[in-house]
Parts: sequence; C-alpha cells; structure tokens
Amino acid sequence: MKTLSSLFLALFALTLLTGCAAFRVSVKDVDPNDASTLTANYDQKDLISWTDEMTDLILKQFPSAEEKRPILSDFGIQNRTKQHLDTQSLADTISGKLLDSGKVQLTNTARRDELLREQGYQLQNATPESRVAIGKQMGAKYMLTGSLTEISNRSGRQVRVSKKEDKFFMLTCEITDLQTGLIVLRKQVQRMRRARKPIIGW
Repeated sequence: MKTLSSLFLALFALTLLTGCAAFRVSVKDVDPNDASTLTANYDQKDLISWTDEMTDLILKQFPSAEEKRPILSDFGIQNRTKQHLDTQSLADTISGKLLDSGKVQLTNTARRDELLREQGYQLQNATPESRVAIGKQMGAKYMLTGSLTEISNRSGRQVRVSKKEDKFFMLTCEITDLQTGLIVLRKQVQRMRRARKPIIGW
C-alpha cells in the first residue's frame, strides 16, 4: 500500500514538474493539402482542388484571343446541396484566381450587392434577367454564375461491421455574354468520395 502511495506521489510530482504538458492546448499550422479527410463531406481540400481545376478549365477557353481583359461580374455560386456550405468562398476563390491570371477584370462585389439590395433581390434569389441588368449597370461584358449540387447515399440496415457513405458533388460554372444573353462557357467539376466508418461511433 505504501508503495502505491509513493508511486502516486512520484507521478503527481512529475506532472507538476512538466507543467501538466499532457493537458495543455496544442496548436500548430497544417498544410490544408496535407490534412487528412475524415468524412465524405465538403472540406478544405475540395475548396482548393475544385477552384484550381475550375479556373484552369475556364482559362483554356476564356477570354478569346481577340479580347483583352474583358470585365467580368461575379454573381456567386448557388448552394443546391442539403448542407449549409459557404459557396461564396468558392466563387471568391475562382474569381480571384481569374483576376490573378491577368486575363480579366472584375467588377466591385460591394457595388453588385448594393444594386441587388436596391432592386429587392438577394444574390441567391435574383432572376437571370435581374443579374443581367445589374451586370450591365456595372459596366461588365460577362457574368460569372454557378451552382453546387450534391447526391448522397448511405449503406442500408444489413448486418455489417461498418457503414459506408458515398457523396457526389458537382460544381458548375457558367459565363454569360451580357449583351446577347448567350452562355459562352459552361464547365463542370465532379467529385465522388466514399467514407467507411465502424458501426460504433458512426
């Protein structure tokens, strides 16, 4: 009994000497590309990879060789998933990469939102006609719009040691000519991810 008490006191003293390191908050920077993917849901890896891929697809065909830095109005990406996702960050990242390419110019987002408020529309609920009208008011030649859709599927109730979940996402972006109303470019990026988890803790 005395031995156990001595051992406990020794462990307690060691804990005090190390400053309770085991219970300290630990924070460190992690490369988003190296972070592990734990679920099939949308995550930071999707934001990085989708915006890179979409920007590359757009710049392969837009703008045309005859056009020099046309003005583009970004009207965001609609969230058509079942989740509450920040699709505006997708739109902002894509438009930012397009701007960084030096091939396009962007209208001021704050001015766009101001015009939408004046007309009584929210970005998600604005009609194509109202977006075209506002884009023209902002002096843009083209309009960038998009949507993110999701299809998910979970394994049934059969007896098994783990459950799986498949999630399919499709990001669509369109560029519309504001003068003609014609879609000059439509690109899609797709992703299917499968997550497996044990029954306990699912």
